Amino acid sequence: MKSLKSYIKDAEKRKVAIGHFNISDLAGLKAIFEAAKELSEQAGRQIPVIIGLSDGERGFVGIKQAAAMVKNYQKEYAYPIFLNSDHTHDPEDIKKCVEAGFDAVLFDAGKLSLEENIQKTKDVVAWVRQAKPKVLVEGELGFIGASSVLLDKLPEGAAIREEDLTTPEQAERFVRETGVDLIAPAVGNIHGMFKNAPNPNLSINRIKDLRKAGKRPIVLHGGSGTSDADFVAAIEAGVSIIHINTEIRRAWRQGIENVLKNNPDQIVPYKLLQGAIDEMKKVITQRLKLFNRV
Repeated sequence: MKSLKSYIKDAEKRKVAIGHFNISDLAGLKAIFEAAKELSEQAGRQIPVIIGLSDGERGFVGIKQAAAMVKNYQKEYAYPIFLNSDHTHDPEDIKKCVEAGFDAVLFDAGKLSLEENIQKTKDVVAWVRQAKPKVLVEGELGFIGASSVLLDKLPEGAAIREEDLTTPEQAERFVRETGVDLIAPAVGNIHGMFKNAPNPNLSINRIKDLRKAGKRPIVLHGGSGTSDADFVAAIEAGVSIIHINTEIRRAWRQGIENVLKNNPDQIVPYKLLQGAIDEMKKVITQRLKLFNRV
């Protein structure tokens, strides 16, 4: 099977984006895999997906356990499903994920000064290159909030004003000095999604400028709540991977609520979770169709 790096290059050439979906349990993983596999059968080609687990999600699921589950799907079905350590703040956790078999890692020092971010990310890249050169390293450049939740207001410190977005000069320097494979910039995106309003628009021109200056694939974080039009334009501008989490979490809860509404006495866990899987699959399928032009 081709590497994640190869699939990213292919996505760039075809002007599509790989969907990155976070999980907190087996139900989430089943929903992502089933949605991708079923859509692949319709499209007549395998549609790659990336499974992400942030610090809290890895703490709940387990690093080795997550790796074992994803690798099992990958091997049993010969399917391009990959694993990423999303928003990892401790270099020691990066090491644990790499050693467990993750395909990619995101070291997130985006809240620090540019100089501190560069130095810490550079150290992480150097270690990964020595330990497992094929593992991709992503760096965060700019702060866009910290939690995949439903929002009443903008996350404090999130960079959404034009003057606060990642600049081409910062991207060029960051890539040159750290050697990262992927960059996650601030381009008007935020983690989480508003309860009663649309998320801010992305700066499409800034994405174009960053892709040109950084010469690395761009990862769009905080995709939940973004308009379809912005997604399409962002992919055309140079985004190769798109993260979705809050939308999945909301669907997980809605699915369980649906089951309980129709059957208040239901207590069988797998029957409750099947409701969550069904709702998550709807969201994931919709996003995969859009990202892959299916």
